[in-house]
Amino acid sequence: MKTPIRIGNASGFYGDRFSAVREMLTGGPLDVLTGDYLAELTMLILGRDRLKDPNRGYAKTFLRQLEENLGLAKEKGVKIVANAGGLNPAGLARALRELAEKLGVDAKIAHVEGDDLLPRAGELGLGSPLTANAYLGAWGIVDCLNAGADVVVTGRVTDASLIVGPAAAHFGWRRDDYDALAGAVVAGHVIECGAQATGGNYAFFTEHELGVPGFPIAEIEADGASVITKHEGTGGVVNVGTVTAQLLYEITGARYAGPDVTSRFDTMTLTQDGPDRVRITGARGEAPPPTLKVCLNTVGGFRNETTFVLTGLDIEAKAALVREQLETALKAKPPAEVRWTLARTDHQDADTEQRASALLHCAVKDADPKVAGRAFSGAAIELALASYPGFHVTAPPSDASPYGVYTASFVDASEVPHVAVRPDGERVDIAPAVETRELSDVDDPALPEPLPAGPARKVALGAVFGARSGDKGGSANVGVWARSDEAWRWLAHALTVEELKRLLPETAELPVHRYLLPNLRAVNFVVDGLLGEGVASQARFDPQAKALGEWLRGRHIEIPEVLL
Repeated sequence: MKTPIRIGNASGFYGDRFSAVREMLTGGPLDVLTGDYLAELTMLILGRDRLKDPNRGYAKTFLRQLEENLGLAKEKGVKIVANAGGLNPAGLARALRELAEKLGVDAKIAHVEGDDLLPRAGELGLGSPLTANAYLGAWGIVDCLNAGADVVVTGRVTDASLIVGPAAAHFGWRRDDYDALAGAVVAGHVIECGAQATGGNYAFFTEHELGVPGFPIAEIEADGASVITKHEGTGGVVNVGTVTAQLLYEITGARYAGPDVTSRFDTMTLTQDGPDRVRITGARGEAPPPTLKVCLNTVGGFRNETTFVLTGLDIEAKAALVREQLETALKAKPPAEVRWTLARTDHQDADTEQRASALLHCAVKDADPKVAGRAFSGAAIELALASYPGFHVTAPPSDASPYGVYTASFVDASEVPHVAVRPDGERVDIAPAVETRELSDVDDPALPEPLPAGPARKVALGAVFGARSGDKGGSANVGVWARSDEAWRWLAHALTVEELKRLLPETAELPVHRYLLPNLRAVNFVVDGLLGEGVASQARFDPQAKALGEWLRGRHIEIPEVLL
């Protein structure tokens, strides 16, 4: 039986802490260091980079990080696996070989490609997007590591595949070792977002000395069980709460589908295994679905915005006046979409001008950059001496900027090439899964026994419960978890879809789905359409729904006093 493999993560997004690669390599023992650089928005950014220069399209930050750390990783025997290849993994691999030669480091570089479906978008019924990338799985990474690669860079693979690949190569898992693979997916899902697993963005952060959190590590065992931890002496905290929060991030129901395995998030058990150590056991897996998800980004048009500052008295009347004036000025050729939001940040009898002010935000979109650009900005600023008293805006007017639209599609896995390009240049085709299973929801589990009736008090939901929220295209999820069995008994009965819509009126007219995860003492809600056309379209104040869970925790609700 092989010893556990120790896999660290040094990046949760393109722009994460630059020094994390060196911190992870010098902070303690590792077998593999991974980095996640891709998100739906990142693919759009890289797509625009590639339009300017076909040789671009990868995460340049990663190249700079390895310029400082490639020799150190080789010296310590740490393999590196990252999806920093973006839209051009071959280009990044080539640049890494040139870098290794320049540094005099004997590093074997491999890459995985095939996810880029843009040349075949029309043939596959995907329209005419700017980017079209299928989510590949772990087996191309496995082949590259088995061929002796020191560094493997990929394009669009699932985030967890960066962790599953090294684990599968280390233990020699077969493609139908579903439980082991599911366990690695679970571990990967926990650490893929970096410091979110070690106390970052954590609901109960006031209970801990957060400092600058270290990055997470998964110690994965031969059966897929794992321990989530971090290097000793680094900031942050790893406990059942931080791991639960990350497990609830950007999921739907109990079945978490991937190209290699569908992981059952209703099966694993979390236990505290010592300071900053959480053990995850019992994950079960099923055959993957027959299709692969495809991330499509298109340029939706052009957008612009301005924010009017309304100070002192008559806030509503001031907002109504400037809105009427601007819409009249734009009547000859109005933008295709105009969105107004008034944030009542003002306070009565305020002791500072800022505290006396509210913010009226106007955002516009149109296919014509002139309509969304100078026509809008000019009309807004021309009101400066002709509108409400105290007129001013938070920033000068600007030209329109292009915005992206994200959509997800699905194609049969057999239509997507998956190619491992080994260090010696040999190209190996990775076959799709032979055994597949159509994805379906799990039947709702039985509700726990409700708490006995008793006195209750109206307090913030977050006084007792944690939450974590995020985006999936135009939809958002918010997972809420309890920290005791008694609190779970109340939560499962009290926080229904109807109650969520009451607490978050912005969701009231949207489809909302609730999923129960008793093993995590959690409920997860998916709100369809909350984010419009996705983060790149900037359709909402919080376009990635990162703070949706904190808004929910801040709402007041009758909670039994026994839980307080």
